[in-house]
Amino acid sequence: MTQKVETVPGPDDNPGPSDSATRSPERSSSGIESWSGLNIRFTMFEWDSGFRVRRLRGIATLLGIGRGLAKIKQAPPDGLLGDEQFLFGLNHVGIRQYWRDLGSLERFTCSKPHADWWRDFLRDSGGAGFWHETYSAKYGIEAVYIDMPGPVGLGRFAPARAPQGPFLSARGRLQVP
Repeated sequence: MTQKVETVPGPDDNPGPSDSATRSPERSSSGIESWSGLNIRFTMFEWDSGFRVRRLRGIATLLGIGRGLAKIKQAPPDGLLGDEQFLFGLNHVGIRQYWRDLGSLERFTCSKPHADWWRDFLRDSGGAGFWHETYSAKYGIEAVYIDMPGPVGLGRFAPARAPQGPFLSARGRLQVP
């Protein structure tokens, strides 16, 4: 995957000595409005999620999701354009994934190993909480939070609604036909 990266000089950039103490930070941007013949603006989905350890036994649950993420890195599912992981805190891991389209994301979530992990997690969260937020330029934003100790992300300000009926799936919450 090749992306166009453009470095833009800032107003404080000085072609003087390369002393890092006096040099302004390098700035860059990406332009992917049209990539591989795909209109990213209307089809790409960003899926952010987080996993928070709430109890000591949640560490084992976290290690389990870590093994699953390692498998995804080794053999990315069809439609996964890119991903990254980061820490919100010592007990709160973040995962960001970019998907070509909602169908690709749904096929991944309904297949192994994700489907097994999700089924097991919904039976017993193992001392951990999980959340995800899906962002789409065309369809909007949806989110779900399971066993989180308090509000995070959109849950801090957006009105809550029960994930039941049409709101049980990301497709339903986004109201994608």
